[in-house]
Amino acid sequence: MSYVLGIDGGGSKTVCVLMNDLRQVLSRGEAGPSNYQSIGIEATLQSIQTAIHNAIEATIITNTLKIDAICLGLAGVGRATDIEVVKGLVKGLQNNKLPINWALQPANIVICNDALIALVGGIGQPVGIVVAAGTGSIVFGRNHEGHTKRVGGWGYILGDEGSAYKIAIAGMNAALKSYDGRENSTSLIDGFKQHLDLESIEDLIEVIYRREWGVKQIAALAPVVDFAAASGDIVANIIIDDAVKELVKATSTVIHAIFTADSALEVVTTGSVWRGRCKIHERFAASLVKKFPNVNVIFPRYEPAYGAALLALQTTQI
Repeated sequence: MSYVLGIDGGGSKTVCVLMNDLRQVLSRGEAGPSNYQSIGIEATLQSIQTAIHNAIEATIITNTLKIDAICLGLAGVGRATDIEVVKGLVKGLQNNKLPINWALQPANIVICNDALIALVGGIGQPVGIVVAAGTGSIVFGRNHEGHTKRVGGWGYILGDEGSAYKIAIAGMNAALKSYDGRENSTSLIDGFKQHLDLESIEDLIEVIYRREWGVKQIAALAPVVDFAAASGDIVANIIIDDAVKELVKATSTVIHAIFTADSALEVVTTGSVWRGRCKIHERFAASLVKKFPNVNVIFPRYEPAYGAALLALQTTQI
C-alpha cells in the first residue's frame, strides 16, 4: 500500500494529512504557520516537520511509514524561486529524524500554491474553479487539460475585490460619507460604533490610523456590513452587491479563459465572506448561474490538505 502526505501551509497554521492509495485519510496533524516569506525558512521547516510528526503520531500504524509522494501547497508559492526554496525544505524534511522511510522521486514531489489545493480539496478532483474570498480574494481554475488561470490575488492595495477587507473598507467609507451628509443615511454608522464601542463615528480615525491596525484587523470588520445588509440597510446591500459583481466578473474571466460558456463544472467557494448572514453565497450563485447555466456553485467537500494529498497520490498512479 502506498502512503502520501498532503501539506497545507498558510500564514496562521500548517495542516498535514496522511492518505493511503484508497484515498482514505488515516490521520491529520497541525502546527504553526509556514509562510516562509513571513517567518523565514527555518521556522517554516519546523512547522511542516511538526505537522507531519503530529499526523504520524495520530495514526494507528506502528511500523515505520514508507512515504511515496508529498504535495506542499503553500501560501504565496508560484514563482520559480519559491519552488526552489520549497524543494530545499523537502530535502530538509528527509534529512530530519522523522519516523519515515522516504521513497520520494522528483516526479512524486508536488509544490504548488494554496489556491490549487483549495480547489482540489474543495471539489474532490483537480478540475473546476475555486473562488476564495476571505481576508483577501483570488479566483483560480484548472481544466481537464491541466491548463490553469488565476484572476486576482494582488493584495489589499492592488486588488482583493470582493474580500472581507474591501467590504470593511467600503462599509467604513460609506458610514463616514453618510455622517458628512454626502451619502444616504445608513445603519452602518451605529453598526461600527457599537462593534468598536465608539462614542462617535469620528473615533474611527483613532482606531484605524493610530492603533496601526493591519489588514486582518480591518477585514474582521466585514461582519458589520454583512449584518447591516441582512437587516435591510440599502447602503450595505449595495456594498455586498458590488462585491458579488467583482467576484462574478473574476470567475467569468476564468471560465472564458480555460473553459467554454456551456461547460458543466463546479465552482467551490472558500473563505469567511461566504459565511455571512446577507446571503452573499446565494447572490453569487444566482448571478453566476444566470450567465453560465451549467455551473454548480458549492461549499468545500474537503479541506485543502486533503486536496494536497490527492495531488500527491496522483503522482503515484501515473
